Amino acid sequence: MMTYNHAASPNHASHASASDTLPIRNDEQIVRLRQFVREKAVAQGLSLIDQTKFVTAASELARNTLIYGGGGDAHCTVVERNGRRGLKLEFVDNGPGIPDIQRALSDGFTSGSGLGLGLGGAKRLCDEFDIRSAPGEGTHVSITKWKPF
Repeated sequence: MMTYNHAASPNHASHASASDTLPIRNDEQIVRLRQFVREKAVAQGLSLIDQTKFVTAASELARNTLIYGGGGDAHCTVVERNGRRGLKLEFVDNGPGIPDIQRALSDGFTSGSGLGLGLGGAKRLCDEFDIRSAPGEGTHVSITKWKPF
């Protein structure tokens, strides 16, 4: 299983609240996910720009989960680290997996008909990004957006 991790801040002890799980099985559920994530981002006090970035990243990853992973689930959790609050999303599918994560993260790479900006674009829009995948084992992508101090 290959892993890629990008964190803008050091990994200190984090606390998380209960997680909400949203299914990703069709386009309508992606729309619901976008609305849910926007509501959660507003509730955490993220700026309009950060809300937009996080919702955009969530939308890209949800679409990948549906199209390439055959559907899956998104888990949304409010997190806290060193007095700072944020929002974490985890996208999990049992699809075919990604054989070369580094290549999949590079702009322009696509295994379908898209522009090839989904994974790399989502990574750039978030404060923390982690992906684990292997052929035949599905994919798990985690993104976090922190409210600035």
